[in-house]
Amino acid sequence: MAISQVLNGASHDAAAPVYTQPAELDASKVVVTLANELKPIPPATELKFGQAMTDHMMVASYDPIHGWSAPEIKPYGPLALDPASSCLQYATNVFEGMKAYVGPNGEPRLFRPNKNMARMEMSAGRVALPPFDTNELLKLIKRLVAIEQRWIPTQKGHSLYLRPTIIGTRSSLGVAASDSAVLYVICSPTGPYFRNGARPVSLLAVGETVRAWPGGTGGYKLALNYAPTFKPQQYATKLGYDQCLWLLGETITEAGAMNFFVVVRRDDGHLDVFTPPLNGTILPGVTRDSVLALAAAHTAHTALPNVPSTTRIHVAERDLTISDLTQWSAEGRLLEAFAVGTAVVVVAVGRIGHEGKDIVLPTHEGALGPVGRSLYERITGIQEGKFEWEDWSVVCA
Repeated sequence: MAISQVLNGASHDAAAPVYTQPAELDASKVVVTLANELKPIPPATELKFGQAMTDHMMVASYDPIHGWSAPEIKPYGPLALDPASSCLQYATNVFEGMKAYVGPNGEPRLFRPNKNMARMEMSAGRVALPPFDTNELLKLIKRLVAIEQRWIPTQKGHSLYLRPTIIGTRSSLGVAASDSAVLYVICSPTGPYFRNGARPVSLLAVGETVRAWPGGTGGYKLALNYAPTFKPQQYATKLGYDQCLWLLGETITEAGAMNFFVVVRRDDGHLDVFTPPLNGTILPGVTRDSVLALAAAHTAHTALPNVPSTTRIHVAERDLTISDLTQWSAEGRLLEAFAVGTAVVVVAVGRIGHEGKDIVLPTHEGALGPVGRSLYERITGIQEGKFEWEDWSVVCA
């Protein structure tokens, strides 16, 4: 009986197996199936954040052998998941929040989408989900937005909210990284996040429970960061506050699911704009980054609309404590506090509760103070293509 020679585990008597790389996500392979019947679009006055969904969604799946499937844009509908899927058992869920707007010529636009793609890639890597090409995902998002263009509201303060999501679908109860995934994008027309009109939000400082901690996952946009905040939020609401101001000891991290800013008058009469630094407990928000850049550019590159050109704004990322706010308020130097995020853009903070007392912020006509109002107007102007700045507004061509 002859014995075959084996080299590196492969017999020379038979053809060596052909190993292929798992397929990459490829937007050029998208299969578009349009809905036979389109949904009626709710009136803008009835829109509530995240409740109405558009006609279509984008879906692609990954398995460790074949890689990414051909993406599909198809009618909106349920996903089929094994009950043992990693996303259901171990919270391997990552999402992004983006918005589409109607530009001056009726063209759909996105705001700094590359920032969202970079953050989504980083977040997916943190929970060891299969990699994907974010450039291809962005192409698919643009295609989906173009198809759903009729859903983009044209009223001021309205937009089409986009939720790119990737979930682990490995069907095993074993505690391990998911080698399978579903990547999808859904869309929802939305009005102002807070439907109370031009009214500042109130915050309850919460330190007994924490949203994030050093070395944890607070700097990533993971679904698992959100559920533990719901119970403290219910408590804050019971006490008459809109959101929680999350503390780590005395140090401020975030406001609800938003980044937190304060405006403080300096001894020379100019302004400091402070926000907590990205130390692993703070989500690197796209709006946060935009606020920092625009505030720093005041007078040097562009003047903010409601801030005198003679007023200098000094921007700094630094630790902020409740004691800082209390002291600045007592000295009359705490001029504004506001929170920022994709959903709200910029929202004023009117009072902050801590240990049974409120830090009350100065009131301003229209809720936002001069700096917050300027940033809101400048960012929304860029988003809608009415003000050109650094190629931040991207047309869905």
